[in-house]
Amino acid sequence: MIVKLEQDVSAAEKEALIEKVKSLEYKVTTVRTQEAEYLVGTGSKEFDIRLIGNSKGVEDVHRVSDVYKLVSRKWKVQPTRISLGDGVEIGEGSLSIMAGPCSIESEEQIDLVSRHLVENGVSIMRGGVFKPRSSPYSFRGVGLAGLKTWSGVARANGIKIISEVMDVAQIEEMYPYIDVYQVGARNTQNFNLLDALGRVDKPVLIKRGISGTIEELLQSAEYIFSGGNEKLMLCERGIRTYERSSRNTFDLNAIPILKEKSHLPVISDPSHGIGIRHHVESIALATLMAGADGIIYEVHYSPEDAYSDGQQTVDFRESSEMIRKMREVFALREGL
Repeated sequence: MIVKLEQDVSAAEKEALIEKVKSLEYKVTTVRTQEAEYLVGTGSKEFDIRLIGNSKGVEDVHRVSDVYKLVSRKWKVQPTRISLGDGVEIGEGSLSIMAGPCSIESEEQIDLVSRHLVENGVSIMRGGVFKPRSSPYSFRGVGLAGLKTWSGVARANGIKIISEVMDVAQIEEMYPYIDVYQVGARNTQNFNLLDALGRVDKPVLIKRGISGTIEELLQSAEYIFSGGNEKLMLCERGIRTYERSSRNTFDLNAIPILKEKSHLPVISDPSHGIGIRHHVESIALATLMAGADGIIYEVHYSPEDAYSDGQQTVDFRESSEMIRKMREVFALREGL
């Protein structure tokens, strides 16, 4: 169960509640986030929920049988919306587009991509400065110096930044320069990293693991939420299967299932989902009709010359056309 405490709950009322929940043979975990304070009870004994709901200091109480509780839609019916400031919001009812190169390469590249995004009304730029690569000989990013340069250009253009964090030590040094931390597929079950991201007050986008299940993705989000950070987004980016005709197998089913199971925004990554440049648009549009709240994809002024993932990166012309179609499809979906 989840017990949401009143804002002005006293220490005595809180302690009495904890003891009452324990008396029902439930383990109690206290969770304080940027938004509220909760008691998370885990157990299986049946009881009259009014025993808790009528207690002093309780704002709301819900039964949640899922192993992931705080990210479950069973207790928070209203979907979560996340503000990045300056009118940029992510969540149900609006289409969030996040676009940029796989890897940040140079100031010229940053300038060109930023200009492309501004011209198309896109206010969130993605890009990697610390890159987890399968080969140790591949380009592994420009690091913190590149992030500082990118941040300066983005801020000047009114653009928000989302970038991957790979290590607990990187969280603090990245903090002043980004707006959203991204947890990549290889780190979805890096629980030390998830715990640490629970202690920051910036949004986090969590990608599904390379061979991860939907429940494992939700459990990863639960780690961060239980650590104190409610500003979370879930990202479906395809999973590894026996199929070899595409980079990954995009799980379109995951979009409506995640929307049903969780109150968190659901973002689609068609670039990694299929890994083939000329099919990225089709997957993006399909995921919007499936209910995605946003799309994150890779764009470069010259994909053939990109330092990484050029085979799944669209160029500026393709990107502009894709943005136009995504907005049309989203408007169609909302009008159904």
